[in-house]
Formats: sequence, C-alpha cells, structure tokens
Amino acid sequence: MTDVARQDYPDRDTLMRGLAELVADQLRAAHATKHRATLAVPGGTTPGPFLAALSEAELAWSDVDVLPTDERMVPELSARSNARLIRETLLRNAAADATLVHYHPTGSRLESVLRATCERVARVLPIDVLVLGMGADMHTASLFPGAPELAAALADDAPELVEVHPPGAPEPRLTLSARVLRAASVIHVLITGADKRAALEEALADGPVEAAPIRAVLSAPCPVTVHYAD
Repeated sequence: MTDVARQDYPDRDTLMRGLAELVADQLRAAHATKHRATLAVPGGTTPGPFLAALSEAELAWSDVDVLPTDERMVPELSARSNARLIRETLLRNAAADATLVHYHPTGSRLESVLRATCERVARVLPIDVLVLGMGADMHTASLFPGAPELAAALADDAPELVEVHPPGAPEPRLTLSARVLRAASVIHVLITGADKRAALEEALADGPVEAAPIRAVLSAPCPVTVHYAD
C-alpha cells in the first residue's frame, strides 16, 4: 500500500482545522463539477473538532448530502448516536443547510426498513469526499474484525449498507459497505495517538483484510491520505 499518502501535524487542533480546510476545498470542487456533493463522515469523539471546524466553511451546503460512515442502532437522540454527533457538530453555522441522510429505522423491524434505507443512500452515491476513523483494532466504519457479517460487508457485491454485530458491542450497527467506501472519489483517514499510529503501521503491512478491515480502504483505487497527530 505504498500509494497511501501520510500527513503528520504538530498538534490535534492543527490537524482538525487543516483537514477541514482541505475537505471544504474538495467539496467545492465536486460541487463545481456536478452542482451537488456527497460527504461521508465518521462518528465517535475524535472527529468532533474536525466536524465543528468544517461547519464554518463557506460553500454551497444546501447542495451537500452528508452520510454517516456507520451508525449504532440506538435512538437518534441517544448520546451514542452518530447522527446526533453530526447534527451537533457539523450541521450548524454555515453547514446548517446540509442534508443528513440518517440510518435510523422508522419501523419496529430493522429488516423491514433496511432496503428502503439502502435506496436512500444509493441516490446520493458515489461519495465525493470520505473521512474515516480507525480503531486500534484496525476497524473502520463498522467493519470490525471478528464480526459475523464482515465477509458480507467486504464482498464486491455488498449492498450499500450492512447490518453488523461487532464482538462485545451492546447494539448492532449499520455500516457503509467496503464497496461503497472504496468507490469514493477521495478518502481521508483521521487518526490520533500512538496506539493508532502503531495500528496503522500494522495495517499497511501485508496481511488479510479480515484481520485489519481498514486495509480495504487503504487499498482503494482513489487517492487515500492518512492524517495524524499525537
């Protein structure tokens, strides 16, 4: 995976603001080409400052669709909801007019609404700018090592979204499949801390994707950049 670019920053604040400026420029470029843009972003606590910085960028946000890279199957107002994090950090300030494509089911059975949710996601694909995180276990989005559904989520013919039960997690998740992630026009991986750097080095080495699902993204045919700060 020698084609993966790596950008180190002196501190996390510089990383978050620098990445926000870069992503904003790339969204403007996508919008200039096709008059609409699709952005996919992670949940969790690490990307919060990046999303907040991006919310201040001046661009045609009313023409931007925002996809969570994955979502926990919890109520949308739960503190564990990625949609809630995105609404509270990104969809404000200049970015208040962006459209969030959320994955929360409106029915009682996940299976009954998953197909409709996939169709909703498919309408805004491909992703123009994809920002991902990575865990110390080398998972990304909700592509977790050891998840029973991992092979299905990595398959070339996977649907847009796959239901995943991460080992030891308190609830199932929906994740964009590897097929969708790899089809993005440009990919950024945001990581912080020495444990993530060590995991990245391991992921960049040869090995099966199942053991390190981030490899599915690092080997994507589009430009991939890893952004890191201690």
